[in-house]
Order: sequence, then structure tokens, then C-alpha cells
Amino acid sequence: MGVAVPLPEARRTGTALAFLGVLAFSGSFPATVYAMQGFDPWLVAIGRALLAGIVALVCLKALRLPLIPPRRHWRVYAVMSLGVVFGFPVFSGLALHLGAGTSHAAVVIGLLPAATAACAVMRAGERPRPLFWVACTAGAAAITAFTLTSGEASATWSDLLLVGALLSAAVAYTEGGTLSRTTPGWQVISYTVVLSLPLTAPITVALALTTPMTPTPVSLAGFAYTGLISMFLGFFPWYAGLARGGIARAGQTQLVQPLLTLVWAWFLMGERFGAATVVAALTVLACVAITQRART
Repeated sequence: MGVAVPLPEARRTGTALAFLGVLAFSGSFPATVYAMQGFDPWLVAIGRALLAGIVALVCLKALRLPLIPPRRHWRVYAVMSLGVVFGFPVFSGLALHLGAGTSHAAVVIGLLPAATAACAVMRAGERPRPLFWVACTAGAAAITAFTLTSGEASATWSDLLLVGALLSAAVAYTEGGTLSRTTPGWQVISYTVVLSLPLTAPITVALALTTPMTPTPVSLAGFAYTGLISMFLGFFPWYAGLARGGIARAGQTQLVQPLLTLVWAWFLMGERFGAATVVAALTVLACVAITQRART
């Protein structure tokens, strides 16, 4: 069965919403680095999902909504949980802990739109035109070349972990975007983190009791960002954008995320970047513009 083609107005709204999500996600890597200055990487990865789950539970309860989604959707939520609650946070966090720099880790985000589009074709029934794939490939290539030449290009365990994070997020984004066509995006991520509480709560408690912690205002702020923004609030506009604009098309807004992440790394961590950043930014923005005009 085919999928309904989003109307032009819906596509524009979807793109704008997706970009808000990308803006929220762009601070995830710097925030994770800060959080790991005071907490174990495993505690950061799992604990942020616990924080998001508690807030989501309060929101659902306050609005008098069911705390558990319909049973027929449990399989989808299980897949999403594996991807965004455990897969991406654990893989990316461990990669950063093992020494992958913020700019090098941005390779994951640079390739994520292409992976999400491929998943959308296989899972959600979307069929972008050839021009879409050309622009998508060009944007991913530009980001990959930029990040690899600005960081360590050799294959390491960190790189394998980043690939795992990439695949985890792509599958979860596709499932979440598909489900958001019939369920509000904020409820989709809320149910995802709430259904994960039976695992995230005991694991977080065990890690808190067995791993060293040296909390500081900076590490606490980083942890709060990963739990409240990266794991929860950022998904509100993100899933809504994927549902309205099309998973493959709206997902391409994430091509700008590595550049935004680098800006945060420069502003917050003092990392310096040259003219290559401007060239890469212009190339990526051009590719994003083309993907938005390529009709599904």
C-alpha cells in the first residue's frame, strides 16, 4: 500500500518542525561530554532515559491520558526503545568516552538522514524521486568529508560504535515518524520512555550505586540537557515534522545538525574551525534545499 503524499503546506510545516527538533538535538554531543565529566558514561546513557520517562509519566498523568499505549503498538514502541532509549545514547556515549571528538562524532549525524531515508523507503512506503537521492548522497558526502578531514579518519572501536548509533537512530526515527501520523509526536516519545522505565529505573539505580560520581554544575546541566531536551522535548517537533513533511524529506533537515553541533562545540568548548566550516555549511544547506523541492 502506498503512502499519502504530503501537501505543500504540510511539507513546509513539517520541515520547520523537524528543524526545531534538529536544533534541540544539535547540543546532544557537547551536553553528553559535559555530563560524563561527573558521571559514568553508562549512567549518562541510561539515566537520561529515566529522567525523560519520569517527566513523560507526569505529563501523561496531568493530561489524564492513558499511561500505556494500545497493545497493538507495543512492538513498534519496543523497536523505538531499542533505538533511541538504549542504542543511540549508549553507542554514541561510549564512542565519546573512548576518545571520539565532537566533530568526529558528527559523522553519525551527517550520515543519519541518508540512513533514515533508506529506512523510510523500506518501512514507511515512501518513494523519493532520483533527484532526492542525488541531493541526499551529496549532502551526506559533504558532511562525511568535512568531519573526517577535521578529525581522526582511521577506523577505531569508536567508529564502530558510531555506526551502531547511526543504525539505531535511523530505525527508531522511521518507526516514530510512521506512528506519529496517527498519534501526536509528543505522546509517541512519551510512551517510548515510559514503557522503558521497568528497565531504565533499576539499571540507573544500580549504576548510581556502583559507579563513581563527582557531580558539578556543568555535569548536572549536561545531564539535564540530555534527559529533558535530547531524550524528550526535542522529539516533540521532530516526530511531528516527520509525520507532516514525510520521513525521507523532513529527515533531511538533519543534514545541518553536524554544523550546528560544531557551532556549539566552538561556543561552549572553545573548539576552533576555519573556512572549511563555511564551505561545508553552504554545501549542506544547498543539498537540504534540493531535497525539500524534490517531490515524493
